[in-house]
Amino acid sequence: MPVHNSDVADIFNEIADLLDIQGGNPFRIRAYRNAARTVGGLSANIAEMVHEGKDLSAIQGIGKDLSAKIVEIVRTGTLPLLADLEASVPAELSVMMKVQGLGPKKIKKMYEELDIQSLEDLKNAAEGGTIRSLPGFGEKTEQSIIEELKRIQGQKKAGKERIKLAEAERIAGPLLEYLKGVKGIKDIAAAGSFRRRKETVGDLDILCTCKKNAGVMERFVEYEDVAKVLAKGKTKSSVALRRGLQVDLRVVPQASFGAALVYFTGSKEHNIAIRKIAVRRNLKINEYGVFKGEKRIAGSSEKSVYARVDLPYIEPELRENRGEIEAAQDGGLPDLVAIDHIKGDLHAHTKATDGHHSLEEMVRAALERGYEYLAITDHSRHVTVAHGLDEKRLSRQIDEIEKYNQKQDDIEILKSIELDILEDGSLDLPDDILGRLDLVICSIHSKFNLSREEQTGRVIRAMDNPHFNIFCHPTGRLINERRPYEIDMEKIVRAARERGCFLELNAHPDRLDINDFHCKMAREMRVKIAVSTDAHRLDDFDFMKYGIGQARRGWLGPADVLNTRSWKSLKKLIRRK
Repeated sequence: MPVHNSDVADIFNEIADLLDIQGGNPFRIRAYRNAARTVGGLSANIAEMVHEGKDLSAIQGIGKDLSAKIVEIVRTGTLPLLADLEASVPAELSVMMKVQGLGPKKIKKMYEELDIQSLEDLKNAAEGGTIRSLPGFGEKTEQSIIEELKRIQGQKKAGKERIKLAEAERIAGPLLEYLKGVKGIKDIAAAGSFRRRKETVGDLDILCTCKKNAGVMERFVEYEDVAKVLAKGKTKSSVALRRGLQVDLRVVPQASFGAALVYFTGSKEHNIAIRKIAVRRNLKINEYGVFKGEKRIAGSSEKSVYARVDLPYIEPELRENRGEIEAAQDGGLPDLVAIDHIKGDLHAHTKATDGHHSLEEMVRAALERGYEYLAITDHSRHVTVAHGLDEKRLSRQIDEIEKYNQKQDDIEILKSIELDILEDGSLDLPDDILGRLDLVICSIHSKFNLSREEQTGRVIRAMDNPHFNIFCHPTGRLINERRPYEIDMEKIVRAARERGCFLELNAHPDRLDINDFHCKMAREMRVKIAVSTDAHRLDDFDFMKYGIGQARRGWLGPADVLNTRSWKSLKKLIRRK
């Protein structure tokens, strides 16, 4: 079976987890975690790179040792090191790392003291009240574990876990290219939540038109990543891919392609609302077209479907029945932001802290994307794991950027920092050094367990500092991994408006934070959003497309987004009064 980037990343992450639980060398652990993120985020297929004989050690953060391990995984599907670790430490301890609030030290202690080796053991111990007896745990930790396990169990009962949009894209892209190779294929598109750019995807719906006897279904079920053929017919087939994702392929008539695209793109609520409008006009809309009696009067294109119910075309990202139909009827649909509107990135790291490239390398990557500016936002001193900058090191970086800007005028490098918001709402560095910066973006990286009132108050107090510009990844969530911390986003948005601050939409596909609801809230409250990538590697700048998809779902237009402006305009906008 083919090996995907995510397979390599999963193996490296499990190795890192098990080493962490064993109390292994922190630098070795970090190397595996960094390699997992690097491989998982590559746009190129790692297996193809191996088969083509490319030097993987040339990839930043991989090196010769990890390169050899990747080659072994691609060729054998596994790694002896992982088997050795699983022989000495129960493999399911790695799964326990996904339980929010449990880190390697706590898991190790529970394993050694209570012989907890699995999620089932953890559940029994928590419900039996034995975990609280361990030093450093207590009743609150025990209750939190019970709630987390209920959440995980609830996801299992609801069906297979939805995968992140970026992973779905890495699966869908090669599959669509494979199917396009079928002679006789005309139109082909992925629909569903994938097309609506939802942050997670449950399955893939692919629609196509083709010539008769094109053999598309045979080609589809023979795809190398298919683990099981669930159904095969002339116009519809379903398969389960090796990573568990179900893919449905439908062949539809050319005259119905637009109607099918509307129907299978969804959402269900949007489609119901459209059909109700059609019924009032004595029309019927389904996946085959728009019908008046038995006669099909539209359906070859999506625009023709909407036009028959007197609506303009509605972009897929808006189709959630959250006011888009009323806005379309009133001529009030937003002119959505597009990636071509973006003029710069306001969140990027270098190897001065936890980035993987030099300032010059990050700048070149930004220039390749046609950016007018790039903010260098390395971490501040509180993030010790990232070797955050103190005043002296930040001062040296400021001097370096000023010299860099003096010798070139192709791009403006913004002197900036990702500054930690401390528990009491103070900022991690003093005002005198912050006064030398062009931009200050502020984040929470600790104390996620504060109450809603405490967390909200913490951020608002930080916003009171006149150097505070942008609140980054505001809810702290990691999709499918870590829940948002408790925070009142309505109060945060209002406080930002009152103080002249802004919010970030972090485009990293693991975050996409803030979500689409909060984007729309900010727009309605006239608070602008920075769509930034949080780039730690050169390829991370490509994450911008995920941020733009989320921004469009949140109804954001170019005027709602900070970094659609030139540096001259942006500079005026971020200046606190």
